Amino acid sequence: MPHQTQPQHDSEPQTTVVQLNHTAVYAHDRQLSAEFIAAILGVEVGAPFGPFLPIDLGNGVTLDYYEKRDEPIQPQHYAFLVPDEQFDAMIARLEAVGVTYYADPGHTDPGRINRLFGGRGAYFDDPGGHNMEIITRPCIRP
Repeated sequence: MPHQTQPQHDSEPQTTVVQLNHTAVYAHDRQLSAEFIAAILGVEVGAPFGPFLPIDLGNGVTLDYYEKRDEPIQPQHYAFLVPDEQFDAMIARLEAVGVTYYADPGHTDPGRINRLFGGRGAYFDDPGGHNMEIITRPCIRP
C-alpha cells in the first residue's frame, strides 16, 4: 500500500525554515579575495572544491570564491554578524593592511564606525570590489 500523507488542516500552522547554505562570490583572484576576507574575519580558507575556494563562516554557510578573470564583476554587498568582542580586532586587521573602513554603505565617512541597532558596524571593500560589512547586532527590520 502506498504511503499517504495526512492532509494539513487550515488551523494547523505550517512552519518553513529556509537557511542559506552557500553563495558564490566572484573574484578576479579567488585566492587573494578569499584570504583577505578570511584574515579580516579571523576564519580559515578551506580546501578547493572544484572551481570554488570556500570559507566556512561557522554557521553552516560558506562563501564559495569563484574566479572570473576575463569578465567584469558586478560588486555585491555581504554583511557579517560578528561577535562584539572580536569587532575591534577586525578593525585593527583592516588598519594593519591599509584598508579604509567607513561608517556608511556609501563610503562617505572614512575611518569611522556606526552604532546602528545598539551595536557597532563598518563597511569596507574587498580586493574584488565587493562592499563588505561587519556588524555586531543584526539589522532590525520593520
